[in-house]
Parts: sequence; structure tokens; C-alpha cells
Amino acid sequence: MDFKTRIVTQIIMTCMMALTMSGIMATVILGVGNVSLSMWLNQFIIAWPIAFVMTNILFPIAMMLCGLVLGRNRN
Repeated sequence: MDFKTRIVTQIIMTCMMALTMSGIMATVILGVGNVSLSMWLNQFIIAWPIAFVMTNILFPIAMMLCGLVLGRNRN
């Protein structure tokens, strides 16, 4: 995967994950009726950059572990 494709994919994927996870976790903690859109969006704004940085750090480790689990050499 070329660098540009990897970055754009990470931007889109981390956006979707941070948006859904921040909403789910806010709902779990506060309950369905107590989660406001502004609260959800504030948590999303915090979560998205963290998710983006962490995927850049953890992706190579995850690929290595996947290769070990599946018994494949990392190419």
C-alpha cells in the first residue's frame, strides 16, 4: 500500500471508529437519554487525533502479530 493511500485510509477509518466509539462509550456511561450531540462531538474531537496517532504506531505491530498467528512471514 503506498503512503498516500495508507494515510487517507487511516484518516477515514479512525474518523469512523472515533465517532462510533465515542458515541457508544458516552451512551454506556451516561445512558441513552443523557448523551447530548455536543458532548458526543467533544469526545470525538479528542478521540480522533489519538486514534490516528495510535494506528500509525500500532499498525506495524499488529501486522507482525498477525503474521505470527497465521504462521506467515512478514513481507
